[in-house]
Amino acid sequence: MSNQIDFEKIRNESDGSLSGMIRGGFNEIVVNNPYFAAGGGLMVLGTGLALARQGIVKGSSFIYRQMLVDLEIPSKDKSYLWFLEWMSQYKHRRSRHLSVETNFVQHDNGAVTTKFSLVPGPGKHLINFKGAYMLVNRERSGKLMDMTSGTPFETVTLTTLYRDRALFNELLAEAKVLALKAREGKTVLYTSWGPEWRPFGQPRKKRLLGSVILDDGIAESIVKDVRDFLNSGDWYHTRGIPYRRGYLLYGPPGSGKSSFIQALAGELDYNICILNLSENNLTDDRLNHLMNHIPDRSILLLEDIDAAFNKREQTEEKGYTSGVTFSGLLNALDGVASAEECITFMTTNHPEKLDPALLRPGRVDFKVLVDNASDSQVKNMFLRFYEDEKELCDKFMARYRELGLKDVSTAQLQGLFVYNKRDAQGAIDMIETLKVPHHAFTMN
Repeated sequence: MSNQIDFEKIRNESDGSLSGMIRGGFNEIVVNNPYFAAGGGLMVLGTGLALARQGIVKGSSFIYRQMLVDLEIPSKDKSYLWFLEWMSQYKHRRSRHLSVETNFVQHDNGAVTTKFSLVPGPGKHLINFKGAYMLVNRERSGKLMDMTSGTPFETVTLTTLYRDRALFNELLAEAKVLALKAREGKTVLYTSWGPEWRPFGQPRKKRLLGSVILDDGIAESIVKDVRDFLNSGDWYHTRGIPYRRGYLLYGPPGSGKSSFIQALAGELDYNICILNLSENNLTDDRLNHLMNHIPDRSILLLEDIDAAFNKREQTEEKGYTSGVTFSGLLNALDGVASAEECITFMTTNHPEKLDPALLRPGRVDFKVLVDNASDSQVKNMFLRFYEDEKELCDKFMARYRELGLKDVSTAQLQGLFVYNKRDAQGAIDMIETLKVPHHAFTMN
């Protein structure tokens, strides 16, 4: 029809006209504009692109904050080691980069026990915890370093969806339970690591109190005093007395001082913090910090206290000099009141070398001699190793007195009985070896 309107043609012409208008406007504003031709346009476009990029970065950051959540665990936090131990045993993980942690223990008999633990090394790792994926990033600081231990500070960062943030608490709780379960029924030995306490080696099986045989009444008196102290917290606090107690076990080497402390810790379900006062990097400030931040339910053990100080003077025996002063030690002992239930045990082979200021009440409240084996100890040790051998025990004791043995340490006796662990008569036949000083005692 001649009068029919061709809408398609009109639309095409309109589109063409609009397109031409846009092109003409762009040429007028940009191409033919001397300002843009001189470079101003490029500046405007560059600014626009920069603003757009900034907007994209802010937008992505906003989306990240809305959708994801991070958990940072610094290496100085107690849960840091718990998490690494947990992740080393966690099955649902993807780790391409591992790090080894070696626990090396040399036993008294010279044997060596080594255990290797493969833990996630620095870098990124992916785990699936209860259906939620988490990105684990372990980073070592290139600038911050613990000057006392020479190790760099580390941080582990966990990233997951915001909706799964509650799983962080569940993960840490599981890691804690795993760590505590590994130490259940065992005694943990702590040593100082820079300004903090860290477990040394693997937790040890609790030593039975009856396995350490001291002279009659000594073990019982110490245990009674410690338990009375632990039950007297309110009494101390009501009277404003620092809640601490110090013990000194003195006597010849090999008499069982350290062994008894380990057995006592097992009896009380306590751990042991061993502090070497002759350590090169130990200072007064660090000593005070460590003694005021002892792990809960732990005994502080200062072995061979005489080796670090001799009449207020620092010794240079064995080729080293401690950085701790005598006054620093006294102040640290007096300042441990902030640590609840603080029990300090000191041992020495030479009590005559100790300064009286160290032995005053408040620093040392309970002193006891742990001497070489008495006749009662010799008999009880024999019967502990050879049960139901009373006749042979009488024979052993008669021979022991006949030889006029004295100044025999419990360590010597134990060495003899262990060597003849299933042969009581063999121990009797070898009794003369007890004449040899304990430090030269050998079995061929």
